[in-house]
Amino acid sequence: SGYTGTAKTDLLPRLAALDVQTLDLEGLANHRGSLLGDRAEPQPSQKAFETELAMALTRLDPAKPVIVEAESSKIGLRLLPPSLWAAMIAAPLITLDAPLDARARYLAQAYADILADKVLLMGKLDVLRQFRGHAIVDRWAELSAAGDDVALCRALVEDHYDPAYATSMREKAGRISAHVTTNSLTPEALNHTANQIKLALQTIST
Repeated sequence: SGYTGTAKTDLLPRLAALDVQTLDLEGLANHRGSLLGDRAEPQPSQKAFETELAMALTRLDPAKPVIVEAESSKIGLRLLPPSLWAAMIAAPLITLDAPLDARARYLAQAYADILADKVLLMGKLDVLRQFRGHAIVDRWAELSAAGDDVALCRALVEDHYDPAYATSMREKAGRISAHVTTNSLTPEALNHTANQIKLALQTIST
């Protein structure tokens, strides 16, 4: 688990390279798991998603822990099976933390496709007017129009994503088993973070 922009998804293949079992739900659902999570290709059907998920699960060793990114019960339009969701919300958490500026730069790169389509972007952000107010969304629109993607991502994180995450984490505080901090989200830093997560996982598992 971790604030938006802490590169959780990018850490999964790095953990897999360290022989840590992982389950990439966003990859299987072909969605980045947020309001701006749509990809160019459509999501698989619910049945196809569950079939691929079942196949991925059969490849896992049930005697060893599995790292999965903290998600809601719905990724885009695809629903997680209730049994998997129940296991996820009962599992211990490893939380990630990174500086806001690093997260904003990371998000500007990770979401470059949707940030470039300003009409589509604002169509999605306008939905948040009822939750965040017109003044905040208008400011996002100004940053988008100016082409300042890093500043826009920083504002989205500060105004929307971080408050929502902080609220959810208050309910999950008792499940936190380890905390990993990184000062950077460069590829080299993420490799180091993956090693830290592996060490934390070993502590939890023993």
